[in-house]
Amino acid sequence: HVQLVESGGGLVQPGGSLKLSCVASGFPFSSYAMHWKRQTPGKDLDLIATIDSGGRNTWYHAAVKGRFTISRDDAKNTVYLELNNVNTEDAGMYYCTWPPNPSIRGQGTQVTVS
Repeated sequence: HVQLVESGGGLVQPGGSLKLSCVASGFPFSSYAMHWKRQTPGKDLDLIATIDSGGRNTWYHAAVKGRFTISRDDAKNTVYLELNNVNTEDAGMYYCTWPPNPSIRGQGTQVTVS
């Protein structure tokens, strides 16, 4: 079965950086695009970054474009999200998702900006 395990969150100061990781299992990771989503209190789960299989094409939500970088290491079945120059609106729970079944989520990793 598909499992997604996020990590790397924590407390970061405004303007600081973090690198989130998501280790996937239960499917041929290299064959699939992967997504990062963010949930903040009172708001929907927002899609913030995507990467295709092979890692050549990426997409970013306008709110994070130019500050966040999505990448993947297929040898490690891992997708990353590097957060740079964070601001208070970047705080939230971050999840990676698998597009064929986006309802599958891990426990998420919390980012706190203060």
